Amino acid sequence: MKLIKARDYEDISRKAANLISAQIILKPDSVLGLATGSTPIGIYNKLVDWYNKGDLDFSQVRTVNLDEYCGLSKDNEQSYCYFMNHHLFYHVNIDLKNTNFPNGMECDAVKECNRYNQVIEDMGGIDMQLLGLGTNGHIGFNEPSDTFIRNTHQVTLLNDTVVANSRFFDSLDEVPKKAYTMGVGHIMNAKKIILAVSGENKSEILNQVLNGPVTPLVPATILQFHPDVTVVADEAALSALA
Repeated sequence: MKLIKARDYEDISRKAANLISAQIILKPDSVLGLATGSTPIGIYNKLVDWYNKGDLDFSQVRTVNLDEYCGLSKDNEQSYCYFMNHHLFYHVNIDLKNTNFPNGMECDAVKECNRYNQVIEDMGGIDMQLLGLGTNGHIGFNEPSDTFIRNTHQVTLLNDTVVANSRFFDSLDEVPKKAYTMGVGHIMNAKKIILAVSGENKSEILNQVLNGPVTPLVPATILQFHPDVTVVADEAALSALA
């Protein structure tokens, strides 16, 4: 893994956005794997700013998002489709037909997982995948478990994840308990991966991810086996590293 040290959240956002913008400039029809949550917001803000300055062109870019809550429609303000539209897609010249998400309203999990697997495969895989890091080590919604799950699957979210995500909802009870998520196989097949991590509350888990044994109990440790991972983390997130 390559480690890029950042001063703070703003610096993480700039440095991670630089990597993504370089990918788009070098390969205008890149397939980007995108993440949601609080960490990527600053990254997307930078990309929008550079687009507005004429530095970036998203017209040929295609995207696949990591995950989506089950039971939320695309226009629900807490859906990840809504998040991406309002933080990035509506502000750049990307063709919305080239943006892809799991369908949270599909009740047939086998059907939806097979469909999303096919979407990713039809694109030829992911050129660059952006990841955040959950406090329990999850990437996407690949939660700690006994095994690594390769393909898209429906997951029952652990209580830690539900509590962590409740900050985006009016109450804990409103947080969906299930989600569709890209599996670790598709993530690991990405040609390049960016892991963006901010804050002291992520320091212990980041230390495990970088230095601990590879185990599905800490899903992000699988990234140790990827040939091209760049970790962009601030001083607070790196504070537990030896």
